[in-house]
Amino acid sequence: MDAKTAFFYLFAVVLLVASFRVVTARNPVHAVLNLILAFSQAAAIWLLLKAEFLAIALVLVYLGAVMVLFLFVVMMLDIRIDALRQGFWKHFPLAAFIGVLIVFEMGMVLMGGFSSIDEAKAVPAMVLNAAGQLEPYSNTKELGRLLYTEYLYPVEIAATILLVAMIAAIALTLRKRKDSKAINPSEQVRVRSKDRVRMVKVAATRAPQVQEPAGDAAAQETKA
Repeated sequence: MDAKTAFFYLFAVVLLVASFRVVTARNPVHAVLNLILAFSQAAAIWLLLKAEFLAIALVLVYLGAVMVLFLFVVMMLDIRIDALRQGFWKHFPLAAFIGVLIVFEMGMVLMGGFSSIDEAKAVPAMVLNAAGQLEPYSNTKELGRLLYTEYLYPVEIAATILLVAMIAAIALTLRKRKDSKAINPSEQVRVRSKDRVRMVKVAATRAPQVQEPAGDAAAQETKA
């Protein structure tokens, strides 16, 4: 067994253990951390398969952005684990059947689709460029060439769908709260005094009582 095969089995075993812990961990934070470990091991396996672009994209996109976002969301939410585990054994047979079916289908695809691929033909060491000269083969360059030549329209359609989904998510979540006390600066600049203070004349409900001066009252008592 060479070093490459040993690293493959090591990364594969850690990936399987981390994936199993994702679905069996009681704490959601621990599940997210195990999922991060699983993604890192998958990126390492892709590096062994000479798919460096996919490995770097997995680390940057999922480990650097998506999983960190998941971790912050899980830590900020007040998740009641007891409520989530209610009805677990009730739906366990259906979930186990679906899981076994997915594993069986993936095994059939892996055994039937990759058994006849020759590594030397799949990943050539040298390729011909536009000038007819030999140059080193690059997975990233070939992937970019395929995406923006043969698969240009599917890439544009996928980008449009993602843009619409992002705008829809912002429109659905960005709602004006009635109890918000936010102040609009433009309205403050245009404010006028008569818009803030209004003099209202209120009719009297009873006649005012006239109070006599203290000196006049003392003089009337003296005369009496």
